Amino acid sequence: MRLRHLILLDAALFAPLLALLAQETVFRVDVKLVRLLATVKSNTGDLIGNLSKREFTVYDSGVKQEIAVFERDTQRQLSVALLVDTSASAGTKLNEETRSVVRFLGALFREGNEKDAASLYSFNDDVTLESSFTRRIKRIERELKTLKSSSGTSMYDAVYFASRSLRYREGRRVIVLVTDGADTTSVKSFQQALEEAHNTDVVIYGIMILPVTSDAGRNIGGENALITLATGTGGRVIAASLGEILDDAFDSILRDLRSQYLIGYYPKGLPYSRERFRKVEVRVDRPGLRVITRTGYYGNQRGPRPPAPSQGGPTRKPRHQE
Repeated sequence: MRLRHLILLDAALFAPLLALLAQETVFRVDVKLVRLLATVKSNTGDLIGNLSKREFTVYDSGVKQEIAVFERDTQRQLSVALLVDTSASAGTKLNEETRSVVRFLGALFREGNEKDAASLYSFNDDVTLESSFTRRIKRIERELKTLKSSSGTSMYDAVYFASRSLRYREGRRVIVLVTDGADTTSVKSFQQALEEAHNTDVVIYGIMILPVTSDAGRNIGGENALITLATGTGGRVIAASLGEILDDAFDSILRDLRSQYLIGYYPKGLPYSRERFRKVEVRVDRPGLRVITRTGYYGNQRGPRPPAPSQGGPTRKPRHQE
């Protein structure tokens, strides 16, 4: 009887320890929410903002995913980094660009989230933060009027550093890049700029100012690089001349920002891949519509590794057959 009591007592003493050990054997895996900002347009370019969650399908690496977050015409705050090219060829256009930029900011802050804010960078052979994030239009206008042109165009550096500055901003993150030329002096590569933008969930809109007045003329390769940066992150590039056409370009970007869908999912069932970049595709089930969103993301999880292939050579029979 005494022995039985001792056993029961020991079990009572060790029960909490056993429970703790059981808890410690639970494995937890944190799967990052993939956020997609998307716009939907018809074949004629009209924005479509009345779609429901069930009309969207998301594929990650070819695998259908379950949508966990969905917002139509999302009102989450906007952080917009304005990147203004001040290279030698662009310098003569700065005064006229300033008016359009200020007009854009006025429309941006007049509607939408009260926490919407913008920052200002200039870039030539260097990248300079002219104004940190603010809602004070006069402050950005004052800095715009002091910009001076110089040689060189460090566009990739500007995208890289602006993306890093957006990393800890809440809500939606956008870069609006105003330029007339290609990159010539960046330290960071095109790939580094694109990867940083992806890692920060940045959407890039480019405004290509025409005509290009540099002696070398238009740089088609550079323009294609800008287009790839923009479309790869879910944005686009608009070619515009100064004046009303430039105003229209900014208005078009603003309409996109006011008509965005926010779609989020937790990646599941992804196949093994040697690449860190995961391709994403978003479809809608209405004919004649196209979804504009980023092409993918950089993830640390590469999926389950497949079994190692046989190395060949002699094999050993199962023991029970020997």
